[in-house]
Amino acid sequence: MISVGDIAPKSAPKPADASGGKFPGSARLLRHADFERVYQQGRRQFSPHMTVFYLRRAEGEGARVGFTVGRVLGGAVDRNRIKRRLREAVRLQGHVTLPVDVVINPKKSVLNMEFVELQSEVAKAFETLEHKLAKAR
Repeated sequence: MISVGDIAPKSAPKPADASGGKFPGSARLLRHADFERVYQQGRRQFSPHMTVFYLRRAEGEGARVGFTVGRVLGGAVDRNRIKRRLREAVRLQGHVTLPVDVVINPKKSVLNMEFVELQSEVAKAFETLEHKLAKAR
């Protein structure tokens, strides 16, 4: 017979990261209307493994980032893996200080590329984006 004390807890230990290992809600672009506004009014920047759409906001601080991963990129497992990899690359890259909404539209190659390469491409995209927005001020 098994007693309650013999069962190990199912929760995994929390990461020791200062941010809790999460992509904060204030840095996420979630509403469909916000995505549409960025697509229709914003600008785009191309890179080998993704297209980055961006639109400067009038108020607020910091970037809000959203991801669009369509069915053409694979099944649900592949699409979710792409989103997790992108979210982590953006989180590790740091936050943009300018008020901007960003939508990242990846290509299928993001699924199999080395994570360090993905981080580098995301960092380069955000650096270029900040440069363009600062110049447009």
